[in-house]
Amino acid sequence: MLVWFLPLFLVFLMIGLPVFFGMLAAPGILLWLNGQERDLILLYRNVYNGMASFPLMAIPFFMLAGELMNRGGITMRLVEFSQAMMGHFRGGLAHVNVLSSMLFAGLSGSAVADTSALGSMLIPAMEKEGYTRKFAAAITAASSVIGPIIPPSGIMIIYAYVMGESVAALFLAGIVPGILVGVGLMIMVKFMADKYDFPASRQKATWGERGDASLKAFFPLMTPVIILGGILAGVFTPTEAAAVAVAYAIIIGMFVLRTLTLKDLPDVLMRAAMTSAVVLLLVGAAMAFKTVVSLSHAPEILAEFILGLSQNPLVLLFLINLLLFIVGMFLDAGPAIIILGPILGPIFVDLGIDPIHFAIIMSVNLTVGLATPPMGLVLFVASSVSGERVETISKAILPFLAVEILVIFLITFIPEISMTIPRLTGFAD
Repeated sequence: MLVWFLPLFLVFLMIGLPVFFGMLAAPGILLWLNGQERDLILLYRNVYNGMASFPLMAIPFFMLAGELMNRGGITMRLVEFSQAMMGHFRGGLAHVNVLSSMLFAGLSGSAVADTSALGSMLIPAMEKEGYTRKFAAAITAASSVIGPIIPPSGIMIIYAYVMGESVAALFLAGIVPGILVGVGLMIMVKFMADKYDFPASRQKATWGERGDASLKAFFPLMTPVIILGGILAGVFTPTEAAAVAVAYAIIIGMFVLRTLTLKDLPDVLMRAAMTSAVVLLLVGAAMAFKTVVSLSHAPEILAEFILGLSQNPLVLLFLINLLLFIVGMFLDAGPAIIILGPILGPIFVDLGIDPIHFAIIMSVNLTVGLATPPMGLVLFVASSVSGERVETISKAILPFLAVEILVIFLITFIPEISMTIPRLTGFAD
């Protein structure tokens, strides 16, 4: 009977119950009906236990660093740098949108922060240049999924925490896939720019202008270098690296650029706390949910079903990608990783898939789900920022989703894309 908590959870999602409450209500009801009061107590105790983790502290720190840099005007410097480099191309602002997302990814690792910060600047600017609002919102939403792929990444921290993998290895494995998504989106923009005659946003910048923009963006662009360099050199852990990123953002914003003041800090702290609370509550609920998953023997049942479909790892990877893509349409990436990671990960490791490779397949697929209708979170953020309907953005984003799906399959069937850097640096076999 306990295995029915999964269909009940889906029912709760479909009727609009928030994910956090659905994750606790579905297993809680069935445990109560099953007379398992002791396990019911364990379920709700694990909400706290799931959040009380040193590695997870990296998530609020990285979110705070992103908020500090956004409030300090650092995001604007990244946009100016991107415009100097790519603004002269046909469809220049669309290219700038994608490149800015790739650069911003190295600061916050959050798709929602990317959509909100860059969308508020670039969507109105693109509209003034003659782009339709729906296209501007669509490219903003599509490019924002790069945020959790290029390190630092909150989603990868969650996966490493749940599955016991190396955060550094996952960060390194996400670099090339993230760049590949960005390049793929730029190729699609170029194709659409030629077809629909998109404008260039400015004249080609001189080398002096590019040098000036590079100097202005130098300190922000050093953030991922400091984070990854410190982790790889063994100077600090990922959690300590997140705290260093916050300190660096404060120093740069308040003392170097002088664009951040003490008056800004209360609002920045409040915004970071609210966002972090949502993520950590979902992680706690998902860890409690995971307890019931193991009690119900759902992993064994699903493993038997999956292996009954085929013994060929490539066929199974194709099918799992379809499953993850569908899951991503309805469930946020963090909870989906915590629920499905312990079920699917061991199956594919036993089939000979490298655990880091499978982690990237799962993380990238579910991250792209943030931009897929009907429940993609960044679609709603883009709608809020642009004032365009979610349904309209969902139609406009389809060409970009096609590119991202293609990248997912490239990552899946060409392991070297994600595994080369971790292997070269000794973080993977």
